[in-house]
Amino acid sequence: MRRKTNLDKRMEMCAYLLVSEPERLSGHWLNTFDFEGTRYNGLHVELGCGKGLFTVETANEMPNVLLIALEKITNVLVIALERTGQSKLQNIKYINRLADDLDDFFSPGEVARIYINFCDPWPARRHAKRRLTAAPFLDLYKQILCPGGEIFFKTDNLPLFEYSLREFERSGFSVSNETRNLHEFGPAGIMTDYELKFYEQGLAVCRCVATVLS
Repeated sequence: MRRKTNLDKRMEMCAYLLVSEPERLSGHWLNTFDFEGTRYNGLHVELGCGKGLFTVETANEMPNVLLIALEKITNVLVIALERTGQSKLQNIKYINRLADDLDDFFSPGEVARIYINFCDPWPARRHAKRRLTAAPFLDLYKQILCPGGEIFFKTDNLPLFEYSLREFERSGFSVSNETRNLHEFGPAGIMTDYELKFYEQGLAVCRCVATVLS
């Protein structure tokens, strides 16, 4: 991907939305960020936020939740940062890192919900462990999710969805709200930028919720 024009300057202007050392906030996210005395009552994490449409609209709908969005591709992240800045929302922070170190960023039981939207399916069997719904990642999520914590998962890739359902159950999650055509009868819930394109093209989107078993 070609580097965006003035990327460094644009990133610098949005630096107040970035958390450069998330390890320092482990266990203290909700105590660190507040706005005009508001105390957030939940911590949600989005893995791979892309351009931030879902991020901003989700945070807007849940003003009492602090949403931490991870995105590794700076060219894409800068759009999410600028979109958030324009929204004036206070309950979003971003991390320009991979999901591999989530247990360094968050303490055990600190997170109430994780969003995984349209992640890389890594279709080759030899790359299966790289899928964000593979068992090693699910074990990582279980460490930071609170009892009854949830993973909201969406994908347009049916083989990945079927694989993920099996992995959820094997890893000790209860699966609910399962569908292989989320928008069959019209738009359902907040969409990502990619999802809007899928919907306009009439492509099916799979969705489920995986809950940590007590």
